[in-house]
Amino acid sequence: MLTDTEGIVLRQVKTSYGRRMILLFSKKYGKISAGTGLNERGKGKSSLALRPFTYGRYELFKNRDSYNINGAEVLKSYYGIGEDVDKYMNGAYVLEFTERVLAEEVPSPGIFSLLIDFFDLLENRDKGIGTLVLAYQTKVFRYTGVMPQLERCAICGEEKPAFKFSVEEGGVICRDCFQAMENLGPHALIYDIKFGILDILKYFTVNPLKKLENIALKEDAGKLLQEIIREYAAYYLDASDLKSEKLI
Repeated sequence: MLTDTEGIVLRQVKTSYGRRMILLFSKKYGKISAGTGLNERGKGKSSLALRPFTYGRYELFKNRDSYNINGAEVLKSYYGIGEDVDKYMNGAYVLEFTERVLAEEVPSPGIFSLLIDFFDLLENRDKGIGTLVLAYQTKVFRYTGVMPQLERCAICGEEKPAFKFSVEEGGVICRDCFQAMENLGPHALIYDIKFGILDILKYFTVNPLKKLENIALKEDAGKLLQEIIREYAAYYLDASDLKSEKLI
């Protein structure tokens, strides 16, 4: 069956006889692996669409067990990302993170649109790139159904003042529940709520990504939030030990 879909290349691997396996985040089919004999090194429309940070349209031959990319064209190329080391490293991290959290062949239109918005902002952003990455990850939590509880205690469910953030409990916890936990012994992955991180997470949650284009977190808040988000992603989405994580 011949079909087509918009998509973003997450990763590619060279195979034998000049072919490649493309891991494609497609709008229609979700994350799929597709073989292709198209040459990435050429200057045609198809070759350009196989490169990183390109939003393209892909003609697929789909059978019961596999996909093949017969043709491709560029819809938008974010070539500016590749011209800046910091942007490239953070963009590569977001691609690897997205690859890890997506299920095979499950359409995720919300994350697909979010990723395009991320690239639009990343290409034109001069500072606060880390803030943009954290906002993207926070929104991915919502689309994957693991958004942390921020409005009430994740243990007792009451709207008491937030005292700590617990990765294992899935959100903020009140002082009473924290003290009850402490009486049972030490617990890992519990963080102080400081530097305004709770308000930051709430702001990330309710505002579209494009509204965050001029926001940059202070270093102390950024480092704490980065640690919490990475641990949370590792715990609930198995998004740990990413190769690109050490580069940003």
